[in-house]
Amino acid sequence: MLSPLTQDDPAGFGAYRLIARLGSGGMGTVYLARSAGGRTVALKTMHAGIATDPGFRTRFRLETDAARIIGGHHGAIVVDADPQAETPWLATEYVLGPPLDDAVALAGPLPETSIRALGAALAGALAQLHASDVVHRDLKPSNVMITAYGPKIIDFGIARAAGDDRLTRTGAAAGTPAFMSPEQATGQEHTPAGDVFALAGVLVHAATGHGPFGAGQAADLLYRVRYADADLTGVPDALVPILTRCLSKDPSQRPTTWELSSHLHDGQGQFADHLPDTVLAEIARRATEVWQHQPYRLPAPLDETQPSTTPRTGLSRRSLLTIGGGSALGIAAAGAGAWMWIGPGKPAETDPLRLTGISSPTPKKPNERQLWQVRVSGHPGASHPGAASTPIVVGDLVALVVSSGLAAVDARTGKTAWTTGGKEFNWQIASDGEAIHRLAKAERTDDEQAGVRPLVVETVDLTTGEPKQGPRLRNSDGAVPENQLVSAGGGVVHLAAAQSTKGPWFLAALDMASGNELWRQPLPPLPAGSKRLHFLAGRSVGDKLVLLQETAKGEVRVVVRNSLTGKVVWDKPWAGVEPDQVRGLLATDETHVFLGLGDLRALRLSDGHVRWRDKAMTHNPYGPAAVADGVVYAVQKGINIIGRNAEDGSSEWLNSDGGLEVDLSGPVVVGTEHLYSKGPYSLRISGLEDRRATDEYSTTGTRFIGHERARVVVALGGGFLSAFPLQ
Repeated sequence: MLSPLTQDDPAGFGAYRLIARLGSGGMGTVYLARSAGGRTVALKTMHAGIATDPGFRTRFRLETDAARIIGGHHGAIVVDADPQAETPWLATEYVLGPPLDDAVALAGPLPETSIRALGAALAGALAQLHASDVVHRDLKPSNVMITAYGPKIIDFGIARAAGDDRLTRTGAAAGTPAFMSPEQATGQEHTPAGDVFALAGVLVHAATGHGPFGAGQAADLLYRVRYADADLTGVPDALVPILTRCLSKDPSQRPTTWELSSHLHDGQGQFADHLPDTVLAEIARRATEVWQHQPYRLPAPLDETQPSTTPRTGLSRRSLLTIGGGSALGIAAAGAGAWMWIGPGKPAETDPLRLTGISSPTPKKPNERQLWQVRVSGHPGASHPGAASTPIVVGDLVALVVSSGLAAVDARTGKTAWTTGGKEFNWQIASDGEAIHRLAKAERTDDEQAGVRPLVVETVDLTTGEPKQGPRLRNSDGAVPENQLVSAGGGVVHLAAAQSTKGPWFLAALDMASGNELWRQPLPPLPAGSKRLHFLAGRSVGDKLVLLQETAKGEVRVVVRNSLTGKVVWDKPWAGVEPDQVRGLLATDETHVFLGLGDLRALRLSDGHVRWRDKAMTHNPYGPAAVADGVVYAVQKGINIIGRNAEDGSSEWLNSDGGLEVDLSGPVVVGTEHLYSKGPYSLRISGLEDRRATDEYSTTGTRFIGHERARVVVALGGGFLSAFPLQ
């Protein structure tokens, strides 16, 4: 809970201003702190009295290293740290949720479904830690934070490398007696099996409200840990056998973290689905409290020789927002930050589209790799239901439509290159990766139809943002807002346009160099009053134009046309998907189009024949497909990431981690060494060589694209555009 700062607390550490106290103990104090840009963190410091001790400094540094190892999925992401400062400090993300002991005190013993989901997730967290030869050594309910997306382990103050006894005197017990392992209680080596013992104690507490060896003096607890049987009264019967094994006095008899996880949970469903409503409501309350809290510092003691006529001021807070339904799934992460936005038409050198202040563009640790972040005004394309909110990669830039028009930033630095300063529409802009084209209305009246200004296709100068007029489209009405630039490539643009506000509609191809109209094919009319667009995505592939087309009934069809004539080669329904699910998502290679969101399958571009299909189980659908270097990648619920040979569908790649909550809304981003997939408030990183999830970037992004030239992953969402290393 939040407490006021004292008169002795400093103003801040590094780039972080202190907001409140979160807690204090024998080693140091933990504060709620915030950067100038608005990023909220939990900042842990070491007491001055022990900061001069080299041993404690080493322990603090090792705590920082252990927190980095466990990463953001299972722990609090390390944002910044200075273990060499006069007062060592460590800043991590502020976790939105209560400690487990607070959750149990509030909601009572958790149901069996909650215990199983909690235990499986914590076993996965320990497995990741142990894989790096690190043991926690102090796992207890107060060190487990409960969020809507899974538990996070914190406080690695006495974590150390397995087998390393340099920081512990022989025969001395370090840890919390009620949750120690027997070997730890006697000062012996604490191995990964000791963490399993402690995890079982945590689960007993979650299920019953008490620890497995009761309460009392430390000496009594240490004796019971070493010699007494665990008290499992109140533990659900189905969990007693596996927890009894975990609490064996003999470390060799305890299950591994993998075995424990497989016994507890099948990985189905979202973590929040298994939490009581009371706990979800508490998560939501804390999420709002952190933003509403007003910083307050307790005054210095009054001089007793001078009577005070002014009453002391208490801690001032705004009223807590009411969040209905007991669900916190819609709450944004407190650590997302808040940044300034640009004004329309300002030059790059004065434009407040700012760098975030992340100190190093090439930091050494994976959780410090956010390169830049800027706030975007409004939601791109919010003025039209058919707008796709995906940034455009072009040259060295990232471009997107914002309130001040089309804006471009340098992909390496995040600095503003230019903005157009006028009203733009996402669906009227397209790029082939080297140039940006946009639809505009011709400057003078078309002679063929008085009063109508036809469409013209302009090319945007990538240095200045100034448009250069290109070919005009005859017999078209540039005032129709649903006119759409469908694709650009090979010097040809394809656009869907109306001859007048009442139609008819057609799809046309224009040669940008000569200005010639290559062909024109009719399109079905838009229903009266409809604000939809004809096409959800489009791409030129050799002599084929691949399209995702929305019908008047809201169905999605995959349509392939001959790019030389515009005639339909084949047309097939994409059953089971909604238009908004696939807007802007199209995965192709030279011979196939790849569909996910349900089954994963490859259709031949030549005739639409299903070349191969990987049928998804009922509860394990696939997300959208991505293809690179002859392999099709997709996230699958309950699995994580799979890869199939693009030609025949044979298995190429598998990252199986059923403990991860996966997000099926976006495709995998493929780098040279890693894959990047969307998670709750994060971008997960999986190694292409070791085929396992290794880390994650904390982000509010919901759309991700790779910028290969700048070697960054660009994230858009939550009002922010940001970049992370692409490796």
